[in-house]
Amino acid sequence: MSGVEVERSARIAAPPERVFAILADHEAMSEWLPVREVVRRRPGEPDPNGLGAVRVVRGAGLAVEERITAFEPPRRLEYRLLAGAPVRDHRGEVRLEPDGDGTRVRWRVELRPLVPGTGWLLRGLLGRMLQTALRGLERRACGPED
Repeated sequence: MSGVEVERSARIAAPPERVFAILADHEAMSEWLPVREVVRRRPGEPDPNGLGAVRVVRGAGLAVEERITAFEPPRRLEYRLLAGAPVRDHRGEVRLEPDGDGTRVRWRVELRPLVPGTGWLLRGLLGRMLQTALRGLERRACGPED
């Protein structure tokens, strides 16, 4: 069974610290990501949204559970799927790099489909989801600060 890899990137006109703070605020993700809600099931250490945090993302008829496996503000956030989707070995990584007065965000997802022959479908769905996520992240980061 072959793996699926999808990467999308965008330049956001906000500093990495602001973009990372929004990205790492799990329970506020529904403000910029098209999901119904995100609930932090278990806090991370030492930051509640950091390493080891477990979040449940609900939307589109699914509830997926993810664990934060890398938390390096304001440069990198990584997560792994624990349950809730018909895939295995799912890993997502978001890298942030200064880019002039803004931030270059690279979001990459790797996974293996459980159902053979569905890689093309998952690749397309993930690509669209990542583009939507990056646009939402940009709107939130470039909007008025709370």
